[in-house]
Amino acid sequence: MTIHIIDTSRVIPAVDSDSVLNSANFFTIPLTFFDLPWLLFQPVKRVFFYKLTESKHDHFHSIILPKLKLSLSLVLRNYLPLSGRITWDTNELKPSIVVSPNDPVLMTVAESDADFSHLSGYGQHPVSELHNLLPKLPVSNDSATAFSTQITLFPNQGFSIGVAGHHAVMDGKTSSMFIKAWAHTCKHQLVNIASLPDILTPSYDRSLIKDLTGLDEKIIQMVRSLKGNKTNIRSLTPFPARELGDDVVLTTLVLSCDDIKKLREQVKNVSPSLHLSTFVIAYAYAWTCFVKARGGSGERSVSLLFVGDFRERLDPKLPATYFGNCMFPVGSYNRKAVEFTEEKGLVTAAEILSDLVKGLSSRKIEEIVKELADSFDFQKGSTQFGTIAGSTRLGIYESDFGWGRPVKVDVVSIDQGEAFSMAERRDESGGVEIGMCLKKTEMDNVMAFFNNGLQS
Repeated sequence: MTIHIIDTSRVIPAVDSDSVLNSANFFTIPLTFFDLPWLLFQPVKRVFFYKLTESKHDHFHSIILPKLKLSLSLVLRNYLPLSGRITWDTNELKPSIVVSPNDPVLMTVAESDADFSHLSGYGQHPVSELHNLLPKLPVSNDSATAFSTQITLFPNQGFSIGVAGHHAVMDGKTSSMFIKAWAHTCKHQLVNIASLPDILTPSYDRSLIKDLTGLDEKIIQMVRSLKGNKTNIRSLTPFPARELGDDVVLTTLVLSCDDIKKLREQVKNVSPSLHLSTFVIAYAYAWTCFVKARGGSGERSVSLLFVGDFRERLDPKLPATYFGNCMFPVGSYNRKAVEFTEEKGLVTAAEILSDLVKGLSSRKIEEIVKELADSFDFQKGSTQFGTIAGSTRLGIYESDFGWGRPVKVDVVSIDQGEAFSMAERRDESGGVEIGMCLKKTEMDNVMAFFNNGLQS
C-alpha cells in the first residue's frame, strides 16, 4: 500500500462578525473532572469509508474536496474548541482549551493505491494500513492540538475521512455529534450558523458541573503519578504509544439481531431477572470469547470495564448535546479467567455488566474516581484488561456528507490496548458491530470461538 500526501491545508472557522473570537481575548474553556482523566491518553482515531466510483481525480479535487473544506469551515463556527489547543498556564490549577482568532484545523489530503474494498471490509487487515489514512495530531509539553483530519482519495473507488481528536477535548458522543454536524452541513450546503438542528448544536454550559469535593485536584494528582514525570508536572505529552508489529490486525465481528435475541435467551434461562440491553449482551459475548481465546491458567487475573455516560445521571441533568467529556470508566477488576471460560461464562459476564450499568445512577462520582485510581494497580496485575469504545447509540452510520452513508467505520485507536469498539450494525436495526485489534494468531482464535458459539 502506497500513500501519497498531496497537501496539508489550514481550515479556519468561518466566524461571524459578532463572534467572541473577534475580540482581543482568547476563547477559553477550562477542563472539568470528566475531561482530566483523558489528558495524557493517545488520541481517539476513526476512519469513515465512502464508496464512490465517481471519485476520479478531477471530480475529487473540483467537487468533493472543496465541499468538505467549506463545510468544515462552516461547522467549526459551532464547534470552535476543535480549532484550538489544550494549554496549561502556570498560574492555573488545571489545563484549558484555548482558541484564538485564525486558529485552524489541519486537513491533510492524500491519495492511496490500496484496494478500497479490502480496507473497508469486515475481514482482517493490518492495522498499520489504517494508520496511513489518519492525520497527525501535534502535541508538545506546552500545547496539544484538539482535532485534525485527513481526506484520502482511492481513485475510482471512493474516499475516506480520517479523524484524530484529543480525548480530553471530547468523548465519543461529542465526536459523533460533530461528524454528523459536519456531514449535515456538507450535504445540505448550509451557510447559516443557525441552520444546524438542535440535536447537532453543542451546548457549552459547564456551570452545571460543580467540583465541590476537590475532584479536579485529585484527578490531576492521579494523572501526574501515572506519567511519572517529576521534572515537568504540567507536560501535555501523552503516555507512550503502544508499539505494534506487522502481525497486528483489526477486524469487525458482527452480531445480527437474531444473534442478540438468541444470546439474551441463553442468559435469561439462567438469570431471568436481569435487565439485558443489547450493549450488555454484545460486550459479554465478545469478552467471553476473548478470554477463552487467550487460554492459559483459569486462575489468572482478568478485568473488564466500560465508560458510562453521565449526562442524564447528574442532578441536574446536562443537555444531551453537552460538548466535552461526560463519561467515567466503571469496571470489575481482578476476576479469575475461569469465571468466563466455564459453561456459565456468558451469564457471569452479563450479570457483572448489568450490575455495573444499574449502579451508574446510584453511585457517587467521588466513589467512581477512587475506583478509577485503584484500577491502574489492577491493570498491572491483570493478564487481560478489556475496555470498550463506542456504543450502539451513537449513530455513526448516519454521517452522510452527500455521497451516501459510510460503508464502514473503524475505531483505529483501539490498537492502544486490549479494547473493543462497538457500533450499531450498518444494514440491520438491532444488530451490532464489534471491532477488535489483536495479533493475528489470537484474532483467529477469537473468531473461532465467536463463530462457533453462535452456531451451537
